[in-house]
Amino acid sequence: MAALRIALLGPPRVELGGEPIQVDTRKAIALLAYLAVPPERHGRDVLAELLWPDHDQEHARGALRRTLSTLNKALGAGWLAADRTTAGFADTSFWLDVEQFERLLESCRGHGHPPEDVCPDCAEPLREATRLHRGDFLAGFALRDSPSFDDWQYLQAERLRRELADALARLVRIESDLARWDEAIEAARRWVAVDPLHEDAHRQLMRVSAWSGRRAAALRQYQACVRVLDEELGVAPLEETTATYQAILDNRLPPPAAAVAPAGAVAEARPAAAPVPAAPVPLVGREAEWTAMLAAYDAVEQDGHLVVIEGEAGIGKTRLAEDFAAHARARGAVVLAGQCYGEEAGVAYGPFVEALRGALPGAGRLAELPAHWLAQAALLLPELADLYPGLPAPQQAGEPAMRRQFFEGISQVLHAACSGQVPGVVILDDLHWADDATLDVLTYLVHRLRGRPLLLVVTWRSEQVPGGHRLRRLAAEALRAGHATDLDLGRLTEAEVAELVRAVAPDQADAAARLYQRTEGVPFFVLEHLAAMPGEGQLPGGVRDLLRARVSGVGEAARQLLATAAVICRSFDLDTARSASGRSDDEVVAAFEELTAHALVREVADDAYDFGHGLMRELVYQETSLARRRLLHARVSEALAVRARGRRSQPPPAATIAHHLELGGHPAEAAVQHRLAGDQARAVHANTDALGHYRAALVLGHPDAAGLQADIGDLETLLGNYETALAAYAAALDAGEPGNQAELEHKLGSLHLRRGDWDAAERHFALTLRALGSRGDPARRADVTAGRSLAAHRQGHDDDALALAKEALRLAERAGDPAALATAHGMLGMLGTHRGDHSTARDHLERSLALAETLADPSARIAALNNLALAHRATGETDQAIRYTEAALELCARQGDRHRQAALHNNLADLLHLAGDRDEAMTHLKQAVAIFAEIGEPGTLEPEIWKLVAW
Repeated sequence: MAALRIALLGPPRVELGGEPIQVDTRKAIALLAYLAVPPERHGRDVLAELLWPDHDQEHARGALRRTLSTLNKALGAGWLAADRTTAGFADTSFWLDVEQFERLLESCRGHGHPPEDVCPDCAEPLREATRLHRGDFLAGFALRDSPSFDDWQYLQAERLRRELADALARLVRIESDLARWDEAIEAARRWVAVDPLHEDAHRQLMRVSAWSGRRAAALRQYQACVRVLDEELGVAPLEETTATYQAILDNRLPPPAAAVAPAGAVAEARPAAAPVPAAPVPLVGREAEWTAMLAAYDAVEQDGHLVVIEGEAGIGKTRLAEDFAAHARARGAVVLAGQCYGEEAGVAYGPFVEALRGALPGAGRLAELPAHWLAQAALLLPELADLYPGLPAPQQAGEPAMRRQFFEGISQVLHAACSGQVPGVVILDDLHWADDATLDVLTYLVHRLRGRPLLLVVTWRSEQVPGGHRLRRLAAEALRAGHATDLDLGRLTEAEVAELVRAVAPDQADAAARLYQRTEGVPFFVLEHLAAMPGEGQLPGGVRDLLRARVSGVGEAARQLLATAAVICRSFDLDTARSASGRSDDEVVAAFEELTAHALVREVADDAYDFGHGLMRELVYQETSLARRRLLHARVSEALAVRARGRRSQPPPAATIAHHLELGGHPAEAAVQHRLAGDQARAVHANTDALGHYRAALVLGHPDAAGLQADIGDLETLLGNYETALAAYAAALDAGEPGNQAELEHKLGSLHLRRGDWDAAERHFALTLRALGSRGDPARRADVTAGRSLAAHRQGHDDDALALAKEALRLAERAGDPAALATAHGMLGMLGTHRGDHSTARDHLERSLALAETLADPSARIAALNNLALAHRATGETDQAIRYTEAALELCARQGDRHRQAALHNNLADLLHLAGDRDEAMTHLKQAVAIFAEIGEPGTLEPEIWKLVAW
C-alpha cells in the first residue's frame, strides 16, 4: 500500500503516496481524525451519534456507512476495517503527527533526569516536536451540527497545547544553555503566543532577549506582559516578573544556568554552555531594524501592517526580508513572495503573479473562497481555473474589466492563501522597478489592511524612488494612519564592517579598515570582496574587477550559460537556458552545477535558478558582446514563445517576448508582440502599460498604425489626456483605410463633445453621417444623432435637441440595438428632466438603465444612473438621488473614466450638501476638483470640462 500520512496539528492534511486525498465532505475528515487519535476501533452507534446527533438512528447509521465508503475509496483497500458493530483502522502503520509529537516528548523522559529538567540530548527531540506542532489540533476545522465532536476536538487541542507549552519552556532553557539566542527567542515567543497569561513565559522571553544583547526588546516584553495581564485578568505582574525587569534595567541579570548532563555522561565531556558556531554571514548592523520588524509582526492581530525596507543597491534589503521570511515560516506563517525586474517593467502585475503562483501549493486554502473572487484572480493566474474547473466568467468582463472587482479578487486570494494560526506574510521585492498596474494593486492592498491580519513587506532602492513617487506617497499615508513601519537601511559603520569581517573571515580582520574605505560600508561589496579572496590579505581594486574574477573561475560552457541567463534577465530554468544557449542537455546540467558550486547562481525552486545578486547579472550582461547579446535575445524570444504555446492555460508572455525580439534585432516581430502585450495589459486595466506597448509597436513599424493610434486615443480619452487623444485619432484618420473613417470621426466628435467644443463636435458628427451614408448602419447613425442632440442641448437649443433625440430613438428602434436604444432613451430622459416633464423623464431613464444593464460596457449604465439621480433630485428625492449617484460613481471608478468620475464626485457633493452632510460633501468636492484639474491640456483651464453634469 502507498504510504499514508495524517497531519492534524494545524489545518488537517491527509496524503496518500505523497498526494492529498480527495473527499467531498467535512464529516469524512472528522471521522478519519477520530479513528486515528488514538488508532482504535469504535462502535458504529457511538460514531453515528457523535457525528450525526440530529439524525435518527437509521439515518445516522446510513450516513456513517456512506462516509466510511467515501474514506475507503479515498484511502484504498487495507487501511480501514468495519463490521456490523465497529469501525476503525485495520492497519496502524500510518504516520500521524500527533503520535510522533508525543513520542518525541516521551523520548526526553528516558535521559535519567527529572521530567522538569533538560539535558543537551533533549534538544533535538524538542526541536523536532515543536516543529511538528504547526497549530492547534484541527485548526480552522469545525462541524456546525456536531457539538460532541467539537468538545472532543477542543479537549484534544487543549491537551496538545499544554504539552507544546511545556516543550517550548524546556527548549528555551536548552537553546539558552547552548547560546543559540535566535532559536531561544523564537521558542520563547511561541511559548508566550501559546500561553500569553503565563508569566514564566514572559520572564523567559525577557531573559533570553537580554542575554542575547536585545535589552530594549526585553524591556518592551515586560510592558507587553503588564498590558495583557491588565486587559485579560485585571491584575499586576508577580513580584518575580517585576524583579526580572528591574534586573535587566539595572544590567544585573544573572547568566543562564547550565543544563543537566544525561545519565552516565561525563560532565567534562560536553560543556553545557558551549556555543554553537556563528552563522557564516551574520546580519550585522541591523539589530534595530530586525527588532522593528518583529515588533511590527507581533502587532498584527486583526489589522494588517506595512513594512517598507529601503536603501541603496547592495545595502541588504533583500537579505533582511529573506531572513524575516525564514523567521516567519519557522513560526508557522505562510510566506508569499514576488519580485520586480528592471528588464520586465512592462509586464503588468509581475510580482503579484509570482506571489499568487507561490500560493498554488497550498491551494486547498482557497477552496472556501467564493468562486467569483477566484475567477477574478484567474485573469492573472490561469492555473487557478485548472485547479477549480467551472469558475464563472468575471462580471462585466468586457472592455474594460471592472478594476475594483479584479483587485479585490487578487486581495481575497492572497489573504486566503496566507491564512493560518499566525498572520501570513507577503514580500514584494525591488518595487523601484514596479509598473503602474502593480502599484495600483499595491495601493489597493495597503488601503485595505484594516481587518486583514497580514504583514506586507516591500523593498525598494532609495535612489530610484524620488520624493514625489507614488511609493513614497503611499508609505507616507500608511505611516500617518499608524499601520506602517519605514526602515531606511544605512551603510555599515567602520566598526560594523570590522565585526562582519571578524565573523566571516577572521584571518582577514587586519584588512577591515581598508575594506571599509574601499566599499564605503555597503554590505554586498564587503561580502563579495571577502568571498572572492579567502585567506588573502590583499583586496581587489573594485567590485567590477572582483565580479570579473569570479566569473573567470568557471569553464567556457558555464560562462556561456551565465551570459544566456543574464540575457533572460529573470529567474530562469534549464530548458529555456539550454534552448537559447545551443548547448546539449549534459553540457547545460554540468555548467549549472559548476555555476551553483561557485555561488554565481542559486536554485530557487525545482528547475528554476537566479543570480546570487542582481549586480552580477548586470555585469555579465554588460560584459557580453553586442553581437552575442543580439543572438541570445533572439534565441530567448523563440524559446519563450515555444514554451508559452505549450501551456494552454497560460497566455504567452508577450511583453517579455517583445523585449527580447527588440533587443535581438527583429523589430517587425517585436512590434507584433508589443501590440499583443498592449492588448493583454488593457484587458486587465493596466492602461499605462498598454499605452507604452502600443507606442512601442508604432515606433517599431507595426503595419496597423491606424488601429494602434485609435487604441491610444481610446486610452488617453479615459485618462483625460484630450489633446493627446485628439492627436492620436487624427493620426489614425491619416493612416487608416476609408472604411474606418466613420468610426474615427465619431470618436473625434464624442471627444470634442467632452471638451465642450460644440462646433468641432458637430463638424465631426456630420462627417460621420456622411461616411456612413443615408443607408448606413442605423445603430451607428442613432448614436451620432444622440451625440448631436446632446451638443444642441448643451448650447441651449432644446427644441433641436428634442427633435434629434426622437430621431435617434427612431433609428435605434429600427436597428433593434440595445446600446443605441439605451443612449436614445437616456437622451430623451435627460431632456425631459430639463423641461420639468418628470414622469416622461423617469420612464425613458428607467428604460435606458434596464437596457444598459444587459451590456458588457458599463458606460451606458453609468450615464443612466447619473441621469436618474438628477431626475430624482429635481423632484426633491435626495436620498434616492444619492444612491443612484454612488452606484454610478463606483462603476465609473472601475471603468477608469477620469472626467466623468470627477463630474460624479461633483454631483454627489451637491446632493450631500442638500442632505445636510457638509463634511462628506466637501470630501467629494475636493476629489472632484483634484480630478478636474488633471483633465485636458496641462496648465490650461478649459471651463467646459468643469461644467460636465450629465451625458
